[in-house]
Amino acid sequence: MSVLSTRKISAPTFRWFAFASFLAMIVIVLTGAAVRLTGSGLGCPDWPTCFRHRISGSWSIHPLIEYSNRVVTIALVLVAIATYLASLLREERRHDLTWLSFSLILGVIADAILGAFVVYSKLNPWLVATHMILSLGMVSVGATLYHHAKYVYGPHARADVRDPYFKLLARLLWIPFVVLVATGTATTGSGPHAGSFSGQLVARRLPFALSSAAWVHSLAAVLFIGLVTGLLAAIWRSAAPTALKHGVRRLVYIALIQAAIGATQYLTHLPAWLVELHVAGAISLTIGVTQFNLRQCARDRVPGTKRELVAA
Repeated sequence: MSVLSTRKISAPTFRWFAFASFLAMIVIVLTGAAVRLTGSGLGCPDWPTCFRHRISGSWSIHPLIEYSNRVVTIALVLVAIATYLASLLREERRHDLTWLSFSLILGVIADAILGAFVVYSKLNPWLVATHMILSLGMVSVGATLYHHAKYVYGPHARADVRDPYFKLLARLLWIPFVVLVATGTATTGSGPHAGSFSGQLVARRLPFALSSAAWVHSLAAVLFIGLVTGLLAAIWRSAAPTALKHGVRRLVYIALIQAAIGATQYLTHLPAWLVELHVAGAISLTIGVTQFNLRQCARDRVPGTKRELVAA
């Protein structure tokens, strides 16, 4: 008898594997942004080694930061693999959990390979922007996996649509959100944080004026905030369940805080710590939009998992 059939992982235990993978996807974005904002993007000019087939080029700060990020990525790959194996060993194995877990492995590997192209292209801004968008996509998949691990999915599982009209609007909300992220990466790609440090060849920037890119991004932000605020007003006046009201209210709060951070960082000439905070806001907004879509259907909780105060 195979190991996969003799050793099982309970559904509540698997939820913690899913949560670990979800956190891992967040760490990928934050550490990647830190590499760029500290000017350590070319701290290791080779890949997967650091410098001429050596693990570390020197003990200076930039090679250490860059290679530490690669070590973190390897650790996160192992977390994703462990989650995938746990999905195979889970009691009542579910295809949705298996495929979502496997998608995270593919995503982390794709992100690492893209990172290699970023290094060898000397921080090509288009590739750096794609790197960021892919990483945020993985955060969304991680949030989806964690949600699926807490609730019952399947052909015979309960999936009561809370409101068909708001479900459609939640799906359409992805369009302005993607525009917001794309214009945000374009603004960053036009800004001063190229990822290289003093003494190196300065990486080229996107062919847009920073002021113009920031203006377009601010319009996308105003549009998004206006849409979620209008959605909040519509849901609050309706008989929609509390879960939807709390979900869209959280989106409005995050969007307003993110807008405040963005305006402040632009007016203060983009200090690195504020840019990192803005990246954290982008992560929060990605999770918020993902969760708002997932909450459009009422589902039964997986037995043994902790209940929330508000039904999701």
